[in-house]
This record gives sequence, structure tokens and C-alpha cells, in this order.
Amino acid sequence: MIRVLLADDHPLIREGVRAALQADGRFEVVGDVGEGLRVAELVERLAPHVLVLDVMMPGLNGIEVCRQVARRWPATKVLMLSMHANEAYVVEALRAGALGYALKDTAADDLVRAVRLIASGARYLSPPFSDHVVETYAARLSELADPYETLTEREREVLQLAAEGNGNADIGKRLHISPRTVEIHKSNLLRKLNLANVDIVRYALRRGLVALDG
Repeated sequence: MIRVLLADDHPLIREGVRAALQADGRFEVVGDVGEGLRVAELVERLAPHVLVLDVMMPGLNGIEVCRQVARRWPATKVLMLSMHANEAYVVEALRAGALGYALKDTAADDLVRAVRLIASGARYLSPPFSDHVVETYAARLSELADPYETLTEREREVLQLAAEGNGNADIGKRLHISPRTVEIHKSNLLRKLNLANVDIVRYALRRGLVALDG
């Protein structure tokens, strides 16, 4: 049995993916979660073979969750699930350690096949993406310096939570650090990104870290 953890902030998506996998008979859905900051603890506790992970997650976006999981628990393979048919998201997901990228309108049979491929260590990309298209786009991106890559893991967490409208005290509670420490991280990330505090939301939206609908 292939153990799968589902992470998506929309319950209907989680239920649909769960139903498709359980109907196949070769999968065990060991858990599901709708908040990005909770994914890592569940991966550690449940040890899934595959994490099906939404790109847009509240608290911590899927790309950052993927990066943490790939570094800490490499035995768990990540399949990103997204509504964005955009090469930039695919490249970021693969660079973060994902083995696959599936669109949310993927047919149930194809999604099941994707999870099975990911579990075996093979790559899966939803049409219209292909290895050639993604590698060509990645080559173009690599020519451009990206200040976001200089941020620490904690700075990225603070950036997203601030962009979602949380104050320093609330961010501190979520991350179990003091408001003063939050302020230091925020000051550092603003300096690295050359942003003013009022620009955080605009930057996060443009970067795809948060969505307009929250």
C-alpha cells in the first residue's frame, strides 16, 4: 500500500482526491490537512510515501512546505497540485524538490497514475508541460538573480504570514517566537528584497505566495 498525505485548503479537493485514490485500492490516505504550517509535523508523524500538496496554502505556501519536506524527509515524495498552468510555478516546485506537478482539473485516473509514478520515484508533469518546456524555462530563469532565494526559511514564513495580514504578535504565536524576533526577521527580509513594509502584500501576490481570495 502506498501511504498518501493530502494537503489542500479546500475540503472538496481533499475529499475528491481521497475518493479517487481509495477507489484504486493500492493507496492508503493516512491523513489530510488544510494549513501549510501543519504539514511538516504530519509528514514527520505519519511518514507518508507521497505528499499531495497544493501550491497555494494558508500559513505557509506549498513551495516552501515542499522545500522543507524535501530537505528533512526525502523519503516522502511530493506531488504538487495546482490550478496554475504556468511554467514559473512548475519550475519553482521542481527546484523545491517536488517530483511532479499536476493541475487540479486533471482527470481522476491521471491523478492516480501521477501519485503511483511519484511513489516509484518517477517524475510526472501534467499536459501541456513537458521536461523540455520546463528545462527551457528554467534555463532562462537561471540567468536572472532572485533575491527571494537569499531569504532564510524563517524569513519566508514571516513574509507569508505578514502578507496574510497577521501582526507581529500573531506571527510570533504561530511560529512560537517573540514579536521582537518577528520584527528582526521582517526587517531582514525587507532589506534583502529591497521592499518597504507596505509593499509586502503586493510582493507576495506577485510572487504567488498568497492568493487574492486568501
